[in-house]
Amino acid sequence: MAPVGPRSGDAIFSSIDRVNAELFTLTYGAIVRQLLTDLEDVEEVNKQLDQMGYNIGIRLIDEFLAKSGVSRCVDFKETAEMIAKVGFKMFLGVTASVSSWDAEGTCCSIILEDNPLVDFVELPDTCQGLYYCNVLSGVIRGALEMVSMKTEVTWTRDALRGDDAYELQVKLLKQVAEEYPYKDDE
Repeated sequence: MAPVGPRSGDAIFSSIDRVNAELFTLTYGAIVRQLLTDLEDVEEVNKQLDQMGYNIGIRLIDEFLAKSGVSRCVDFKETAEMIAKVGFKMFLGVTASVSSWDAEGTCCSIILEDNPLVDFVELPDTCQGLYYCNVLSGVIRGALEMVSMKTEVTWTRDALRGDDAYELQVKLLKQVAEEYPYKDDE
């Protein structure tokens, strides 16, 4: 039997169990609102959302690798394309594109065509410094760290802040060498 190749984001998205999109959006909104109430500082909320996303990302990568059937990416460019084309489609049902590569191939932008987290959302004037979807930057950072890539992920454009799109900048800081917990010869 021939080996099974990687599955597309659409194929995976259609075959997995999903929660109602409105329920997901409203629940996320309630979490952000509660953080704003509890922490009372927008910058601290941004940090908490990023940390929550990081914790999700370090677990989500296992499901991604198991269900997508992708093999090891050869470089950061291929990894970014896999996140945009398969990862975002698989977990959020949205399409993303990768652009604006730097000369070294270590920094790019991921642009979301749609963002289901922001349905029904309007930021009040008191929350203008809030990166409402900062959980997504944490998810990407956490997932990439689990596959030996130390990254920095920041929002460069956010439609909730008046921009024309949702754009994340992903910068590879270093490729971490894989370490094994024991030696084979012992």
